[in-house]
Amino acid sequence: MEELKKNINSDEIIWSSIKIQLKDIYGESEYSNWLKLLTFNKIDKNIIIFYAPTKFMCDWILSHYGKKILSLWRERSKSVKDISIFVYNDKETDKKNKNYKSFENTISNTEKDEFENNLDPRFTFKDFVVGKSNELAFSACRRVADSEDVPFNPLFLYGGVGLGKTHLMHAIAWQKRKLNPRLKIMYLSAEKFMYEFIKALRLKNTVAFKEQFRSVNLLMIDDVQFIIGKESTQEEFFHTFNALADQNRQMVISADKSPSDLEGLEERLRSRLGWGLVADIHPTTYELRLSIIEAKIEKYNIGLPKDVMEFLAHKITTSVRELEGALTRLAAHVTLVGRSVDLEIAEDLLQDLLRASDRRATIDQIQKKVAEHFNVKISDMHSSRRSRTVARPRQIAMFLAKNLTTRSLPEIGRKFGGRDHTTVIHAIKKIKELVKNDSSLSEDIEILTRSLQS
Repeated sequence: MEELKKNINSDEIIWSSIKIQLKDIYGESEYSNWLKLLTFNKIDKNIIIFYAPTKFMCDWILSHYGKKILSLWRERSKSVKDISIFVYNDKETDKKNKNYKSFENTISNTEKDEFENNLDPRFTFKDFVVGKSNELAFSACRRVADSEDVPFNPLFLYGGVGLGKTHLMHAIAWQKRKLNPRLKIMYLSAEKFMYEFIKALRLKNTVAFKEQFRSVNLLMIDDVQFIIGKESTQEEFFHTFNALADQNRQMVISADKSPSDLEGLEERLRSRLGWGLVADIHPTTYELRLSIIEAKIEKYNIGLPKDVMEFLAHKITTSVRELEGALTRLAAHVTLVGRSVDLEIAEDLLQDLLRASDRRATIDQIQKKVAEHFNVKISDMHSSRRSRTVARPRQIAMFLAKNLTTRSLPEIGRKFGGRDHTTVIHAIKKIKELVKNDSSLSEDIEILTRSLQS
């Protein structure tokens, strides 16, 4: 009895310390809205049992914070293997109950840990809504996922932020693992690839790095545009690509542009990235956004009036990620406040998102519009040319990118030929100074701004 009491106290202490960490990681507001409502119950057969007020909250906390909670707990106790969350009023039910949802079936070894910690369990083919703008990419990914051979190598996906590239890559990995658990699958961002390579160089451990990446059955690199301008990383990626291609190992690559439009990428690497199938994910149509909303509210098990769904599909157009964020906020309102949502409430709850969406333009759109306005080439936006006829429009485009998008300074710099964020800061300051005394320039910027926001 004393031993049981000791274990309970120990587990409670672990959970108390983890809660403090979670508050630091996610901030007071997010913690109070979600994680504060999670109640620890016990550990049963190496499974951590929690309770939450509603089914929606069980699913939400599990999918958004489950991996982090499990990771923090395993730092303190390696014996735990899983997380489950019950609804408060269902405490006596067992795992077969419909309100029980396990974060992972089992964690059998380190390799499985690494695989699943890199992937989002929500990103499966079943949860991807298909429309005209993404049907080619979806079909190609399904073909790769279901084939025992290599149908095209690489599969190159490209499109704007929040359109589903990462979702499809995760879905391929989950399906491949389901069909053959023994496959060695690696998914990571291009930035992570660069970080691992630099670390290997620093530790003089490049042989192990090469073996790690060249021994996989499926390699997936997300946002490959981020290695532009990083010569040593491009060199290593080029050799990794060739090694896997020679072994007929599948590769899936994503970027924000097609290989031919990735300015600053080595020509030999650009050529190889276009070897297989290049599939574009276009911006979503109104019909696709409406289908996504319908699928999500069915999953969340909440009702939204038709006029609210149509309003969201019309207003939030740039990113599926933002659309899902808006729906999550509405679902939380319905679940926590216990009140239905009408059009007036939706506009009030989402006013910050709607304002941002109204003024949102992409950097690609800005570059294209500025290039047309000043009669320069779009490629000049990424080039190293410094003549005033090119440099000034480029600075104006950077200035507009800062004002009209939510992208960070380093992200803006990367979109302009891999420039450093200090170059972007200089451009913004320069244009701010010039418009004070240059009415013609001020008028140009006003015209461009209106055009991009219309």
